[in-house]
Amino acid sequence: MKENKRTPPGRKKALDPALHRYSLRLNSIENDMFLRLLRQSGQKSNTDFIKAMIFDKEMKVVFIDKSSKDYYMRLTNLYEQYRHIGVNYNQVVKALKTNFAEKRALALLYRLEKMTVELVKISKDILAVTQEYEKRWLQK
Repeated sequence: MKENKRTPPGRKKALDPALHRYSLRLNSIENDMFLRLLRQSGQKSNTDFIKAMIFDKEMKVVFIDKSSKDYYMRLTNLYEQYRHIGVNYNQVVKALKTNFAEKRALALLYRLEKMTVELVKISKDILAVTQEYEKRWLQK
């Protein structure tokens, strides 16, 4: 006959249970500071945060700068506009090829090329300004 081995009911016992407890009391100002640091650390619980602070684990604090966030949002919008320009560029070249004579199409392509060179210069300026901004203002 088969023997039914039943596991005991309930949760499995921890190998090293946390039995020792400590408590502390904070006044209103200290509590506000504690909660602010807890939010900044990203820890999920008070216990994890306190253990990290006591045992000198690395604590990461992330400050979100509204101006930096706005700057990057505008850069993202600019990137979208570049994608649209690329799509329009392809459509214009195709339309020039099909709708105009070769001489007229070349003249219009020359003008388009000049505008593209200007766009590349502006892109390089934006990249330089962005790199300077990152070096000067963003945290590492």
